[in-house]
Amino acid sequence: MTSLPATIAVIGAPGSGKSTVGALLALRLGLDLVDVDAAIEARERRLIREIFATDGEPAFRAIEKEVTLEALAVPGVVSLGGGAPLTPEIAAALEPVTVVWLQVDARHALQRIGVDEARPLLAGTGFRGRLIKLLNERTPVYRRLATHVVDTSGREPDAIVDAIVAALEVAA
Repeated sequence: MTSLPATIAVIGAPGSGKSTVGALLALRLGLDLVDVDAAIEARERRLIREIFATDGEPAFRAIEKEVTLEALAVPGVVSLGGGAPLTPEIAAALEPVTVVWLQVDARHALQRIGVDEARPLLAGTGFRGRLIKLLNERTPVYRRLATHVVDTSGREPDAIVDAIVAALEVAA
């Protein structure tokens, strides 16, 4: 590959594969990785669900904004939290960056995440309906910000990374 973007942001809904694909993509391209959710947990020394439970979603979003903006300022692969692109400052920071939207349908997202108490917005009963609502709300934002769209539904992580690399090569 001749010319890689300095920063590649990976966005998508819960269950789209952001963490897994982001790590594999960084490895394949020889770039550093920041998984924002993992960076938040390391910095705060507690799980995201604990931040939500103790401090509430607004406090979590403030931390997420700070960590995400720091990560996007440094070259490498950045796997964002699913709701991060909805924050106006994060959306603005994504404008000059190569953004890969991992698109996923509700059925495949549900298969991947199952009942996952680590996802506070989907925890408890009725999570299928909440996931569909999140997909409907976030899709227009993801679409607007995306430089490349890769459908992850029913695909293995290595195949998804192959598709991303191919898209980056075409764009180079």
